[in-house]
Amino acid sequence: MDFLSFNWVTDASIWLSLVTLAGLEIVLGIDNIVFIAILTNRLPEAQRPAARKAGMAMALLTRLALLSVLAWVATLTQPLITIAGLGLSWRDLILIAGGLFLLVKGTHEIHNEVEADDHEEGGLARTATATFGAVVAQIAVIDIIFSLDSVITAVGMAEHLWVMVVAIVIAMALMLAASTPLSNFVSNHPTVKMLALSFLMMIGVFLIADGLHFHIPKGYLYFSLAFSIAVEALNYTVRRRRRAARA
Repeated sequence: MDFLSFNWVTDASIWLSLVTLAGLEIVLGIDNIVFIAILTNRLPEAQRPAARKAGMAMALLTRLALLSVLAWVATLTQPLITIAGLGLSWRDLILIAGGLFLLVKGTHEIHNEVEADDHEEGGLARTATATFGAVVAQIAVIDIIFSLDSVITAVGMAEHLWVMVVAIVIAMALMLAASTPLSNFVSNHPTVKMLALSFLMMIGVFLIADGLHFHIPKGYLYFSLAFSIAVEALNYTVRRRRRAARA
């Protein structure tokens, strides 16, 4: 169906496909937002908004670039090498590499949080050592992994290229709007940051498992995160009430 023909305006299936795909892209992009929030919080506060925008812009451009070469993306799922009877494609290798990257990154960040020197109040000394270029480069690396999975999902759900493009643009716009409050919330609540880092490490395990053809529904991952956040919200409420009672 040609976009310029405007026949899609009255086609309910197109609208349903667009809404469903946009919603799915937002859900699949949660891990990307969390990763960007954690990385940009290591920068000086004045540089964080620009880094978040740069990260989301790169994620959008990567997704659109992959959509423009759908035939090539399809070849990424073809077996490339066989190890112990397991056929691995470029997609599998990219997912495994991305999962290992997240495990290393998550472990490194947790180490920095837990082993911080006493004089590094709130990690301020570590924040000062992070450079804008290094943070953006790390975001670019992980964007490739998240974008690849996102685009493959989009191709499997929608028949029309323009529907995929519009859905991804809508999702990225909403994710950009959510990135700042999420980043601020993570920055202001150290326990939430630890949960987010644990979440990233879980994503790393999921990516490695997926690359090795052990598919684990992401719903389990998101439920675990939502449950942990709910428990932390209760803890926060109890602590606030105790402080108010003592006051």
